[in-house]
Amino acid sequence: MSRTRIKFCGFTRAEDIDAAVAAGADAIGLVFYPHSKRCISLELAAQLRARVPLFVDVVALTVNAAEPEVRAILDAVRPSVLQFHGDESPEDCARYSVPYLKAMRVGAPGLDSAEALLESCLAHRAAAGWLFDSHSAGFGGSGRSFDWSLLSSIAHSADARPLVLSGGLHAAKVRQALAEVRPYAVDVSSGVETEPGLKSAVKMQQFAQEVRRFDAACETP
Repeated sequence: MSRTRIKFCGFTRAEDIDAAVAAGADAIGLVFYPHSKRCISLELAAQLRARVPLFVDVVALTVNAAEPEVRAILDAVRPSVLQFHGDESPEDCARYSVPYLKAMRVGAPGLDSAEALLESCLAHRAAAGWLFDSHSAGFGGSGRSFDWSLLSSIAHSADARPLVLSGGLHAAKVRQALAEVRPYAVDVSSGVETEPGLKSAVKMQQFAQEVRRFDAACETP
């Protein structure tokens, strides 16, 4: 059975980690961008990371972070995956020898057409996956979606990496997004929150249930 992976991102509380795991999360995202309302300290991140069980990935999100900052995160938190959400070059992303996601902020200058997006993606052929989020001043977490049709040519590229769809997703919208994009994974932050950084166990359960219903429907003859 084909299964869409689920990443919940932007955690600040241990109980929310537990609820996300109970809902069936495949990955937990921790934010280290100082201007984000979901940014956490290395100390808190290490505590939250300890709550994450075996076989659930921990993803560390940074934005144009200096190398010493990223290495400090690697030492303190031991993430499974790095997520680069800024203007990092392929060399910047690959230097840590850790699997990484490269985020593409769809609609940003130079990333506002299918051709430009594909060119940027192909520069990051070494990425474990390409993540697509809506362009915002806050580098994600805006709750806004984008024109999913821009991803069609990328998904069918011979060199495509697994697509991770983000930006404005929530339980009532995710099945439409899955039907139109067919991504490898979906990534949600604000769509499962009561306020920035505070997750709702109910919303995470509802989101995961909608993803599983879609997957099951795709398997029905």
